[in-house]
Amino acid sequence: MTIFVACTLSAWGASTAIAQDASVAPAVEMAATAPNGCELHVWPAERMASQTTGWLGGFGAIGAVADMAANGGKDARNRAAMASALDSPSQLDALQSLDLIQLLDLKPGTTIIRHEEPLERKTMNKVKTRRSESPSSCYAELIVADVFYHKAPIYGRSLRTLFMVRDFGADQTIDFEYKAWGGNGLKIFPTKEGEDADAGIDELNTVFKKNFEEYASNARTSMKTKRKA
Repeated sequence: MTIFVACTLSAWGASTAIAQDASVAPAVEMAATAPNGCELHVWPAERMASQTTGWLGGFGAIGAVADMAANGGKDARNRAAMASALDSPSQLDALQSLDLIQLLDLKPGTTIIRHEEPLERKTMNKVKTRRSESPSSCYAELIVADVFYHKAPIYGRSLRTLFMVRDFGADQTIDFEYKAWGGNGLKIFPTKEGEDADAGIDELNTVFKKNFEEYASNARTSMKTKRKA
């Protein structure tokens, strides 16, 4: 399911200073070209989720409970494997291996500031102001909200990721917000005993990036629509 909220996208202006969020670990700045004063702050997901469903899930509430009990051990192992393969640094590294500036249609020279400490998931939709202390007059955020593995009898295995982009412009008011899932199928993860575990980890990272590219494409479409409005 795709959820999005959008307002008019503000112009990307100039900035006078960069400050890190006092509530999180020190942020790391990276810019592909000469900094232009604009900032994109990036946070990883706090938690992983796994849901393996079988044929019992189609037999009402009792079947669903039995299904969860039968697959509880598998889901616990999947969550542990995902937390290792897609820990905070790995999520940030995967995103920064992509051209975030182009994918999100930001100004060339925008500085990417990574925050190693995830935001609390329960605050994701409640906090409507900037999540860092930066005073930049050209400020945006990219937040990874959820990483979700799902296996279903008919549809097979997939990894879904919930992302959120928010543009504040020069103040504390959200000018544009887009929150949506990106999702793609898996063929290797989770690996079984005797199989190549590294291949499963590599696949998670690859699909995580594909999920963002899918999300970013839809985000750009939403941005363009609001610009024309």
